[in-house]
Amino acid sequence: MNGVHDMGGMHGMGSIAPEPNEPVFHERWEGRVLALQRATAALGKWNIDASRHSIERIPAADYLRMSYYEKWLAGLITRLEESGLVSRAELESGRAMPESAKAAPPLTADQLTGTVPERGWFERPVNEPPRFAVGERVRAKKLNPTGHTRLPRYARANVGVVDRVHGAHVFPDSNAHFLGESPQHLYSVRFSARELWGDAAAARDAVYIDLWEDYLEPA
Repeated sequence: MNGVHDMGGMHGMGSIAPEPNEPVFHERWEGRVLALQRATAALGKWNIDASRHSIERIPAADYLRMSYYEKWLAGLITRLEESGLVSRAELESGRAMPESAKAAPPLTADQLTGTVPERGWFERPVNEPPRFAVGERVRAKKLNPTGHTRLPRYARANVGVVDRVHGAHVFPDSNAHFLGESPQHLYSVRFSARELWGDAAAARDAVYIDLWEDYLEPA
């Protein structure tokens, strides 16, 4: 979707200042948010794309002032309510309503540590061959979606060259809205910096973006 989260190529957002020797967590509550993310994901009520979309929907002013884990927490609260796991009254009071259904957690505290290194696998088999080949010029479509997408704004309507074909993967635009995985071919596309940013960019610089087939058309 179009929103303040899609900040690639935007000016006026300030410089990036890496923190030397940055700790994993700055506060203990950040670790608790990570644990909540892992524990609630085990319920199977949403997927990674729906999780990203819940963060994208944070109001712009809040998104810009929030820290990383504040955004994670805000997105989690949205998903908990939308999935029916908690009510607005329970969120505001911090207590379960007496009539709420009780269930055993699918992930216990002693199991959590083992889940942290795990990564999802999103490659899927499809019958159709890739539409585009390595070395082929393609154009990123000019889209203005209201739902989730992984096509960044700065790449839209620009021309690049297919550098690699990754195979078919879950399509995030449908998966985020529980409309099915709809797997399709995924490509690494090389865009020259000058194509994206103009003649002031360095001639030898380039950006590689992983883009699904529905995002692309022949150039």
